[in-house]
Amino acid sequence: MTPLSRVRLRTVAAVSVAATSCTLLSAVGATPAAAAAVACKTNYFTRTYYANTTFAGTPKKTDCDNAMDQNWGTDAPLPGLPKDNFAVRYSVTRDFGSGGPFTFAASARDGVRVYLDGVRKIDIWKNGSATVAKSVNLTVPSGKHTLRVDYVNWTGAANVKFAYAPRTSATVDKVGPRTPTGVKAVHDTASGKVRMTYPASVEMDLAGYRIYRRPAGTTTYTLVASGGATGYTGLNPVPGITYYYEVRAVDKAGNVSTGSADVPVVSPLMTTPTGLAATGTDTGITVTWKPVAGATRYLLNRSGAGTATTVSVTGTSFHDTAVARSVPWQYRVAAVDGAGRTSAYTPATDTAASAHRTVAAPHSLTAVAATSSVTLSWLRATTDGAVAGYHVYRSTKLPVDTGAAPVADVVSSTLLADGSRRFTWRDDHPVGSTTYHYVVKAFDSTGKESAAAAAVSATTPEEDLTPPAPVTGLTAEATDYGVELRWKNGGESDIVRQRVLIGELVTDEEEGASVCYALTSAYVGPTVASYRDVRLPDGEERCYFVDVEDGSGNHSMVDPEANPVVVVTERDLTPTVETPAGSPVTVTGEAGATGGVRLTWQPVTGATGYTVERWNPATGAYAPVPDAVSPYAATSVTDRTAAAGTTHFYRVSALYADGPASVPGTAQVVLPPAA
Repeated sequence: MTPLSRVRLRTVAAVSVAATSCTLLSAVGATPAAAAAVACKTNYFTRTYYANTTFAGTPKKTDCDNAMDQNWGTDAPLPGLPKDNFAVRYSVTRDFGSGGPFTFAASARDGVRVYLDGVRKIDIWKNGSATVAKSVNLTVPSGKHTLRVDYVNWTGAANVKFAYAPRTSATVDKVGPRTPTGVKAVHDTASGKVRMTYPASVEMDLAGYRIYRRPAGTTTYTLVASGGATGYTGLNPVPGITYYYEVRAVDKAGNVSTGSADVPVVSPLMTTPTGLAATGTDTGITVTWKPVAGATRYLLNRSGAGTATTVSVTGTSFHDTAVARSVPWQYRVAAVDGAGRTSAYTPATDTAASAHRTVAAPHSLTAVAATSSVTLSWLRATTDGAVAGYHVYRSTKLPVDTGAAPVADVVSSTLLADGSRRFTWRDDHPVGSTTYHYVVKAFDSTGKESAAAAAVSATTPEEDLTPPAPVTGLTAEATDYGVELRWKNGGESDIVRQRVLIGELVTDEEEGASVCYALTSAYVGPTVASYRDVRLPDGEERCYFVDVEDGSGNHSMVDPEANPVVVVTERDLTPTVETPAGSPVTVTGEAGATGGVRLTWQPVTGATGYTVERWNPATGAYAPVPDAVSPYAATSVTDRTAAAGTTHFYRVSALYADGPASVPGTAQVVLPPAA
């Protein structure tokens, strides 16, 4: 047997004898059977229960406790243990940081022993009926150490308490905290601030932390924050400059650790964005710019039309739909970081950042085909912008190429009652039996086009070369206000209009025949069957005929012999009393706004008044107008007694104070009856 074996046997034997003779002793050095593994939280005690006072065998239970302060009275500490002669062992291994002066305090009924790294520091080991307490001041070295507390209850009431704490008096504690490690500091883009973190110190007497900062190139630190938090958030004083941050720990005695390793942080300087560009579109204006490092948002300023607006944008583009068409807008942009620090705006003179929303595409575009033409029609609303005109694009296949030259520029229109305008254009060059596709775009004064209206298509029918039938039953009736024409239509469905031609008979010297030579004309609708030629009835001879036109451009007058001509002699209502020439009075007449005849004339120098007369064909003489009693002082009058359906002849003379009336001026007004 080796010496080691002999020593071990002697030790066991001695313990056995001692245990037999006195139960107040226990085998402290004995190794108990392994307890079930339990993982306790950091700095919690692992607690094991034994059904004996020698800590021998397998523990009855193993659990965790964050504080030693138990009072079981005369009861068993847990089921399966006796109320007397049991033991409880507490152990914990923890980091004491920089160490320093501590106080260990224990109290118990019955025995309690406290060990630091296996060295006994408190020994109260006897059976008794009263609680016995003891404390000890000691210095704990820095780093990790193991505390073990053994408690035994032999008989009677059982309670145990143990606490350990650093001594924080400045006169006692001269040991500074451990230097903080693991310090991290970054620029947080979202907030624009420095965000700093570091692990919590293990020092038990920690009072807090101090955060220091210094600019790069200097050695002078500035205290920027202090407290118990394990993090810091704050602004770098000047963007674009590197600042170094460090953390120092402070204990309750006022001892301060050395500073942590410096961590550099740069908060980006908000620079003015570049690449700002604005482009007008159909739905608004799209503004884009290049990103700025560290920016969390941008301020986009829009000015124009006497107003200015600023919006906050998180991206690097913005589509501005709150703008009217054709109004020029200027844009500027500035970068903003998370802390609200703003760069300078881009220049207000940047032409690339000026744009206007395009004019609107035409509305309600339609295409109607005829044999040799296609008629397009569309509308322009009052909100469509400053439209200068429209480009028409045509193709026999889709899609229509709007990159080629347009086939027409259309600028003329008709004003409608709601303020909108209707545009029409007729394509006179298609061939028959062909499908044509059309796209129309508006353009402004700069030539910039709108979006395209949806393409419309029309198929032309086969070419129609057959002239429409001429009208029949053409008659002419002379009246007191001109000539009334009446006729019958042919009833064809493709008639687009009729042209009434008015002329005089001319004799063909070669053939000796009379021909109606048209001097004027008027267009009427395709189904109209009458026309009123309002003119002065002065006994002249007139001739009339009607030309019918269909949708293919064919005319009934292609065969003049087939078209009826009517000749009529006008009535002659000319007054039989002649009026001398040389009147100083110039008279004009027209139909009154609410009936009758409205006469006006220029004032005559020296005149004291005027006489106004109307020809009375029944008496064959001029009679005073009741609404202008002589001497009439004004230079205009409305003859409310003038009846419609005839022609009225007037004369106006100037009156003088020292002589006879002047030669009268004359006027004739034709008043047709209501339509």
